[in-house]
This record gives sequence, structure tokens and C-alpha cells, in this order.
Amino acid sequence: MRPEHVEVLIVGAGLSGIGAAHHFQTAFPGKSYTILEARDVIGGTWDLFRYPGVRSDSDMFTLGYRFRPWTQAKAIADGPSILGYVRDTAREAGIGKHIRFNHRVRKATWSGADARWTVQAVNGTGTMSMTCSFLLLCSGYYRYDEGYRPPFAGIGDFRGRVVHPQDWPEDLDYAGQRVVVIGSGATAVTLVPALAETATQVTMLQRSPTYILPMPVEDVIANRLRELLGARRAYTVTRWKNVAVGTLIYRLSRRRPQMIRGWIRKLAVKQLPAGYDVDTHFNPSYNPWDQRLCLVPDGDLFRAIREGRACVVTDQIEKFTERGLLLGSGAELEADIVVTATGLQLLAFGGIELTVDGRAVCLPDTMAYKGMMLSGVPNFAFTVGYTNASWTLKADLVSEFVCRLLAYMGSRGYDACVPVDDDPSVTRQPLLDFSAGYVLRSIDQFPRAGSRAPWRLGMSYAHDVLTLRYGKINDGTMRFSGRAVR
Repeated sequence: MRPEHVEVLIVGAGLSGIGAAHHFQTAFPGKSYTILEARDVIGGTWDLFRYPGVRSDSDMFTLGYRFRPWTQAKAIADGPSILGYVRDTAREAGIGKHIRFNHRVRKATWSGADARWTVQAVNGTGTMSMTCSFLLLCSGYYRYDEGYRPPFAGIGDFRGRVVHPQDWPEDLDYAGQRVVVIGSGATAVTLVPALAETATQVTMLQRSPTYILPMPVEDVIANRLRELLGARRAYTVTRWKNVAVGTLIYRLSRRRPQMIRGWIRKLAVKQLPAGYDVDTHFNPSYNPWDQRLCLVPDGDLFRAIREGRACVVTDQIEKFTERGLLLGSGAELEADIVVTATGLQLLAFGGIELTVDGRAVCLPDTMAYKGMMLSGVPNFAFTVGYTNASWTLKADLVSEFVCRLLAYMGSRGYDACVPVDDDPSVTRQPLLDFSAGYVLRSIDQFPRAGSRAPWRLGMSYAHDVLTLRYGKINDGTMRFSGRAVR
């Protein structure tokens, strides 16, 4: 019995996968597609993370889909609202009937003779196979089953409870408890003010500071534009406004880092109590945007510090003790609960094993074409969002490009396309030019980027709009084959 065949197979039913399905069925209403989702629900990250206060780390006018306006008043949205937005998008477009839950893809094998992928997935009853003409991975780039846990000395001696935000227990009662949150990234700065609402004391314990930028929960301009222009037009204008502001801050951070450093520091000084040691706790050693900036809606982290419900300690961890944490300074932080907001573990393409005509694909030996396809791997694309802007901005463009590519191939009778790396002058570079710890730990397991286009992973949305939405499909690097050339 031959495996079931679809035109496009999408892996992942999170924010990216639902968006990709919407783009595809809009562009090709008569073509078949299926989404394979490893978990049992729609939502990906926004269903997985359930720690207190979970929210977006960028505005919803850019994190939202291009084709579906975000209409709520809050620009920085909580996790349940984002999850509802994704699920509503799927429901309204009838995407749910194309999803097969509890199907974890393990292997994908390309046959050039047949011009199709055979994809193997594990489900509740065993292993199943499907074939597809084009494979699109929307599975993100981190491990869903386990977060990063450093090997802390003495952790077994601690008599309290240790939790990781990626595995937040439903039964955890932190009311009236002393909580230490280890970390200073987006997850930590989200958790601290949320926990501080009912905990006796919350301490954010960081090895080094992070740039933290207060941002209004509501975008006053966006809400006013919605009244004047209607939801769709206002959404488009606000989206580009926020892209422009974000791009300006990013470029100034690169060109005039001391100016942006000073600006962020002044904002922190205004938010914190008089005499607070800003330079110890909120003045990083690296330049802005060497790592991602953390947003705090309405300065909630700073407010918790002002009100004495939270504090920040900058120190090294020597070991866990029975009562808490012994620090490098010799001080001991007593705690009932320790939250290890120590980051993600990256996992390229969900750990899927790729094979092309009998040859196993070694990801570090490949180069990423336009940040979304792999050299030497036919009819294949993946979604990796921007590090300096909202994930969905790039995800939308990837889906649009894939649709343009499929339309181009269909109109000319091609059944295969593959980016070819045959320019010896292109030097290899890390895929993500980003110094965050979770990136540095695993980036050598990922494909490489190149020193120039189309192999460089761009971080400019405006540039990518021109390249991916309007640029040439047949650019000399992409090679085509099939019925039209046989």
C-alpha cells in the first residue's frame, strides 16, 4: 500500500505552522496539505509555556500575522491571549481538519527520481509514513521536551522545590513563599513581577545584567488609528510604524552603542528608587543588541522593585545549600522555591534526520539560502525568525516566498528546486550572529550562513520584504529540474 501523498507537508502547528497553512491554502485552494504536530494541541510555544505572567516579548502588531489584524487594546499580550489568537486563526480558516496531532516527525528522505519526500513520524500506535512534494518545517529551533539546566553544585541538598519555567507545575503554590529566580532574560523579567504579586519576597539572581526596556502595554497611537482607519488599515500602519522604530533602535545600537546604552540607563534610573545601584544590576558589559533587549510592559519589574516586593542580586552561584543558594560573595540567599530561568536548549529542525538520495544531510555542512532553505536539499524550507524583531515578521515572509516558489515551479512544469552553493568566494559564518548563551551553546549544530547574499541571514524586515516578497525566484542560485527540462 502506497503512503498517502500531499503537495505540502508542514511540521508544527504553532504560530509559524498555522500561518504557513493559511498562506498556502489561500494561494492554492485546490492543493492538498497536512500539518504534523508532535503535541496534542495547536499553539506550540504559546501552549507549552504556562509559567506565571507568560507574555510576548515584542508587540502584537508585529508578532501577529500580516493577514489577520490584532485588534485587542494591549500591544504586549499575555500568553493565553496569543494562544487564543493562533487558535482562532486556525478555526476561522478551517485549518484544524488538516492537522494530525501526536505525530512526531523523526526522518525525512528525498528521492530525486520521484521528486518527493517520504516522511516518517511516530504516533500513538507506531510509525507512519507520508509523502509530499514540498516539506516545510515550522517547528522552531529549541527542544520542546526539556529546557536548559546548568549543573549546579549541591542541588540535591536543597530542601525546597526547584522548577524550570518550561515545565511549570500546575500545583505550585508560591503564595507567601520566598522565591529566587535564577536568570535575567525575558523569562526571568516576566516571572519576577508576576510571582511578586503573592510571594513574600522574590529575588532575581543574575550572573550579569541584561538590557531591560520599559514599554507601554497599550499602543496609544495604534488604538487611535483603529478608531480612525478601521482595524485592517490601522494594523498595517502600526505594523510598519513599529518595524521602523525597532529598526532605528537596532541600527543605532550597532552604530552608536554608547548613546543607546546611556538612553536605556536613563530610563532605568527614572524607574528605580533614588540611589539604586543601577550600574551593578542594570548596566550590561556588552553592547545593546549583542543580545536581545528585554521588554517590561509598563515597567512592571521596576515597579515591583520600587515597592519592595522584588529585588535583584548580581553574583555568582557557588552551590545550593539546604536553605537556598551560597553565592560567590559569601552571602546566602534563603529560598523556599528556586526557579531556574536558565534558558532554552536549541535543537535544529526538531532533531529530524534528513536524507537526500541516500546521503545523510549533515546540517553544519550546509548553508542557509535566504535564511529559509538549505544548500543541496531540494523542495525544503524552514522558518527561523528574526533575533532583533518579531518572529512572525520573518515567518510570514517565508510562507509567502514558498508560495511564490511553488507557483513559479507549477507554471513552468518544474517539480524540484534546490539552492546550490557553488561560489568559492563565499565564506561560512554562524547562522545566528547573536551572543546569547542558548545560541552559543548549540550554534555549531546548525547550518551555516554565508558572507554575502543570498547566503547571509538578513535581519532587516524591510530588505527581506523586497527580496522574499518581490525578488526574483530564478536568481541563479536556485536550480530547477523536472518535466520542463527532461
